Amino acid sequence: MRTGQRGLWHAGVAVSALTVVLGSGLSAMAQVPIQVTPYASEPGVPTVTITSSTNPLAGDGDPTSGTGTGAGTGTGTSSSAGSSDALDTMLGQSWGAQAVSEAEAVGVNPSALAATCVVESGCTNAGTNGTATGAFQMQPAAFQEGLQTALAADPALASQIVQGSAGQSDPATEAVAASGYLMQANTALASNGITNPTVLDARAYYNFGPNAGVQIAQAQGTDLMSQYISPAAMAGNNISSTETVSQWQASVSSKIGNAASQTVMS
Repeated sequence: MRTGQRGLWHAGVAVSALTVVLGSGLSAMAQVPIQVTPYASEPGVPTVTITSSTNPLAGDGDPTSGTGTGAGTGTGTSSSAGSSDALDTMLGQSWGAQAVSEAEAVGVNPSALAATCVVESGCTNAGTNGTATGAFQMQPAAFQEGLQTALAADPALASQIVQGSAGQSDPATEAVAASGYLMQANTALASNGITNPTVLDARAYYNFGPNAGVQIAQAQGTDLMSQYISPAAMAGNNISSTETVSQWQASVSSKIGNAASQTVMS
């Protein structure tokens, strides 16, 4: 998630054959430089078999991207969950169908999950960006917190994840955590007056953390991004000092296409 993960609570999740231990809380997310760490599987971890790359949502809806509309109103008219170019990209990965199933299990729109990996890594199992790792580029604290949220919603997902630190480098496991984090974003945005939060609404939350994420979703399109995020976050995300909220949103929309205006939750 690069430099934007601030304001998270630290939580740990230990998953075993008998017990899933869930904690709660938010802590500040770190901003870190790029480095690469290797992925190593853990012995005894169950293997997930991907059997399909067919888009299970093909033909549903015809969403269009939104634009900034001012305080408290989010990014405009939302459309329900459906197919998207981002979803097709994720389904092109060996783990994509499993990620769709995991998102659906907790009520997250698979296109919202897919848009996240498209922006973060092009849906490739990328190396480590500081401590952010994998296809969804999650910081350890965000990964654990998102995993906790998703497992609370559907404990059966515990049997499908890679345990231990290796899980953060496993795309299907990280998809569970990213789905949980999107659930948190949806709840925070809805609690702050954003009706039916869209993928574009939630993008700032995922990228810059809870506080800035809510503020940017509520912002006027003409507001400068520098009003809401730090110089370090701006530099780490190639955001200029004169870039407005609407310009940043347009940049995000150009990457995720017709997923931008779809709702976060199915």
